[in-house]
Amino acid sequence: MPKSSNGRFVTVLACGLLIVLVAVYFSLTNGTFDISVMNILKTILRIHRQADYDLVIFDFRLPRIVLGLLIGFALGIAGTVIQGITRNGLADPGILGINAGAGMAVVLFMLLIQGTMSLTGWMGVMAMPLFGLAGGIAATAVIFLFARQGGKLDPQRLILVGIAMSSGFGAVTMYVSLKMNPQDYETAAVWLAGSLHGANWKFVVATLPWMLSIPVVIWLRSHVLDLFQMTEDSVKGLGVAVEREKNLLLLCSIGLVSASVAVSGSISFVGLIAPHLARQLVGLRHKHILPVSGVAGAAIVVISDFIGKTLFAPAELAAGIVVSILGVPYFVYLLLRSRK
Repeated sequence: MPKSSNGRFVTVLACGLLIVLVAVYFSLTNGTFDISVMNILKTILRIHRQADYDLVIFDFRLPRIVLGLLIGFALGIAGTVIQGITRNGLADPGILGINAGAGMAVVLFMLLIQGTMSLTGWMGVMAMPLFGLAGGIAATAVIFLFARQGGKLDPQRLILVGIAMSSGFGAVTMYVSLKMNPQDYETAAVWLAGSLHGANWKFVVATLPWMLSIPVVIWLRSHVLDLFQMTEDSVKGLGVAVEREKNLLLLCSIGLVSASVAVSGSISFVGLIAPHLARQLVGLRHKHILPVSGVAGAAIVVISDFIGKTLFAPAELAAGIVVSILGVPYFVYLLLRSRK
């Protein structure tokens, strides 16, 4: 049975990576300026360099694709962790208000620090995820405070409180963004929609330390997520420090969400859809769910970004909006199914 499970996991992961590669291929070759695969290879390998191809591939398309892959991977894993901790299949960083809290902190950073102190360049880009982390932690603390009933976390109450707090954080974010000058407001509005339009290599470098370290920590604690599917008393009976493990995993998921929000804005529903797909494909072991969920999230974001920039050309629809168009019906479906 374990061998069969491992074989299925490898097959699903390989198919997921293949889908990601196909999505990357279409994103690199198609757009306002179409480029053949041969020209892309020549440009990347520095054979017969052409300035136009260099500009399109290295300054516009490649950083956008890489950032989309990192963000999707992070949100997929963060959603898996949050659903595992809360034992609630409807939990998602966007629905719970973590995205909104991190986004509010980043917008405040744009207005109060980046705007007034002219903190730009590498310093500004590297500081944004830290402010997002602070906002995400604050939002989570408030949400979990109100979601507890009788000293325990109520999964249904968590969803209701998360939706309410998300609306509140969103209202504060909108108010703060209206205080910006027109140019900064336009940037903030595009960013809040969950767009990868302004992606660059600075954003990739700023998120890379978070994306390389945190998923490893989470994967090493995957057995703890498996145990959390039992009742809390049963987990304590096995000698697990429940609160410490929950806080560590929750902090890791907030770090991933905050780093993602800091460079792309709020992209909701990836953390809802990806874990469900992973569980349906590879079973209930988080050792398998986490990587598959990350790959599924990466595919969702890159495909959504490709749809947004090509299907509506010459206009462009933010990846976050495309994911929401797909995610809202899926959320309603899960909500109705959970009531049966």
